[in-house]
Amino acid sequence: MGYRVAVAGASGYAGGELLRILAGHPGFEIGTLTAGSNAGAVLGTLQPHLRSLADRVLTETTPQTLAGHDVVFLALPHGASGPLAAELGEDVLIVDCGADYRLADAAEWEHFYGTPHAGTWPYGLPELPGHREALIGTKRIAVPGCYPTVSSLALVPAFTAGLAEPDVVIVAASGTSGAGKAPKTNLLGSEVMGAMSAYGVGGAHRHTPEITQNLTAAAGEPVTVSFTPTLAPMSRGILATCTAKAKPGVTYAALREAYLAAYDAEPFVDVLPEGMWPSTAMTLGANTALMQVSLDERSGRVVVVAAIDNLTKGTAGGAVQSANLALGMPEDLGLSTLAVAP
Repeated sequence: MGYRVAVAGASGYAGGELLRILAGHPGFEIGTLTAGSNAGAVLGTLQPHLRSLADRVLTETTPQTLAGHDVVFLALPHGASGPLAAELGEDVLIVDCGADYRLADAAEWEHFYGTPHAGTWPYGLPELPGHREALIGTKRIAVPGCYPTVSSLALVPAFTAGLAEPDVVIVAASGTSGAGKAPKTNLLGSEVMGAMSAYGVGGAHRHTPEITQNLTAAAGEPVTVSFTPTLAPMSRGILATCTAKAKPGVTYAALREAYLAAYDAEPFVDVLPEGMWPSTAMTLGANTALMQVSLDERSGRVVVVAAIDNLTKGTAGGAVQSANLALGMPEDLGLSTLAVAP
């Protein structure tokens, strides 16, 4: 048998995606599944696609129900992970898919989330410089947000190679699952189908400080981020167009070479062949980030277009990838790079 794992928030989209991956992972044995308002329900009535787990009964989310596991995945609303984590033992690996432990700056957390800062844990994006090493053997993991995952992977190589100025514009389209499973009028099919809309405009989105944090670390100087998310008429996926002013003398050849060098050995990030551009359909259900780079010579801007599945590489897949590293298992164990089509 493998490591025994619990999933808190198993009735939501992130929890369901975690269970889809964990059910086929040879290193994990699925233990307790918990929920909030859905406690007492049978999983199959809420996640009918998880056939092998359909008869599991969801319990309440408490430190007592989560105790006795080697790994606890928290797929909970922001602010809920901190109190739980404080009561779980230091020997259990806790993987938080919420935002509670992502930010290093307490003031930024309090500004965007309005609650006391819980702390900072090792950041679960191994592809960023220095982060893979920090995950090995850790007992605490903060899984990145979906928008920061795609945006950081798209722009970090330009900064680490010294090719971009620290002024970034990101426009990203996400599927509706990124807003969670709770019913909301603006997410009804009749509201979403055939329409796109912007939200969190003007620097208001909570992922903005996280993107800024990652890019600033890569650049070695403060990076200004203008981030505009949009809602697309699809259930899952993110397509991000990320641009930054190119430094003087930067060429397309140098830019492409930097990206190929950055991701050549990465199992889950691919720079596509020249002339091929990513789409969200190429990533559905896969723990992959696909991107293409260009240099807009007229405007002098680096342009990177990147796609991920927000529920897989953007949340649950990234969580399992990081947990694999923490536990000393192969990083790609139980994770697929094959998407679902059409």
